[in-house]
Amino acid sequence: MKQGARRQRDLDVTVVVGRADASLARGLAPFLRRAAPAGPPAALTVAIVGDGWMRRMNRAFRGADYATDVLSFPDEEPSPSTRRTAHAAAPASSAPVFLGDLCIARGVARRQAAEHGHAASTEVRLLALHGLLHLLGYDHERDRGEMRRLEERLRRRAGLPTGLTARAARRSARR
Repeated sequence: MKQGARRQRDLDVTVVVGRADASLARGLAPFLRRAAPAGPPAALTVAIVGDGWMRRMNRAFRGADYATDVLSFPDEEPSPSTRRTAHAAAPASSAPVFLGDLCIARGVARRQAAEHGHAASTEVRLLALHGLLHLLGYDHERDRGEMRRLEERLRRRAGLPTGLTARAARRSARR
C-alpha cells in the first residue's frame, strides 16, 4: 500500500429499499465501504423505511413517539469501548463480523436534505455513516466528542456536507 493511502474496510452492505425509493439508495453500499473507518471485515444491513414505520420503531425501542432520521440496531450490546477494541483487534482474515442493522426514514431524510440544501441521497449517506459509527460502538451522547471528530473526518474525506453530530452540537449551542 502506498504511503498515505488509507486501507479500506471489507464491508458487506445489504441495502433494502422499495422500488420507489431506489434513487435514495443508489451507490450507498460502495459509499459506505469507501467511507467506513479501516478495520476488519464486517457486514451490515441498511433499510430505507417510511416515516410511519420509523415512528413505530422509535416508540418501541426508544420510547420516543416521532419518526427519527436513523436508528441503529447493533447485533450485540457490549460497551462502546469494548466493541471498538474487539473489532479493531480482529484479524483481517477472519470472517466478517455482523455489526447489525440500520433503518433510515425516507421522509425525514428528504425533509432534512431540503432544510440543509442538498440531495436526499446525500442525506441518506450522512445518516448511514452516522448509523454505521453507532454500530461500531460510538455514542456521541457519552463519548466527549470522539464520535463527532471521527464522523467529521470521515465526512470530509467522503466530500459530504456537515454531519449529524455537528448539527446536533450547533442546535445545543443555540439553546
